[in-house]
Amino acid sequence: MKYVLALTVLLAPLQASARDIGEVSTAFKLIGPNHKIVVTAFEDPKIGGISCYVARPRTGGLKGAVGLAEDPSVASVSCVQTGPIVYNDTISGDEEGEQVFDESRSLIFKSLEIDRLFDEANGSIVYVARTTRLIDGSPATSLSVVAPMAWNGTQPDAPKVR
Repeated sequence: MKYVLALTVLLAPLQASARDIGEVSTAFKLIGPNHKIVVTAFEDPKIGGISCYVARPRTGGLKGAVGLAEDPSVASVSCVQTGPIVYNDTISGDEEGEQVFDESRSLIFKSLEIDRLFDEANGSIVYVARTTRLIDGSPATSLSVVAPMAWNGTQPDAPKVR
């Protein structure tokens, strides 16, 4: 039992601010939890004033109950400006961006990642959701763009880009 608890702690999302805000059941399972879509909220760790919401399926049934199920390789992300934009740290300006969210989707081989890219020409912040595997990831992606605007008369910070 203590090994299952240790594995759960290791496979939890990396962000301390990530929190599940709700779930919707998609299929009834007689044994174990139902299949569902889980919605999690998190704040961008380097940019204040941006909240992101990620929805992804969670497999139920007996395998889901004991943590052995491999969840499907799909997810959706939506990020919105929820306050004045403040750059708390330098963000990556290269074309590969940087990871802002990571969650395990199977026991060890698959994860859901959300990366932040910066569109310098337009000053927009782009978030891309994707799943990765040890060898091969999924081409299914989701995209969300935040164009920083004034918030209650406060202009957005100038981006700190490296």
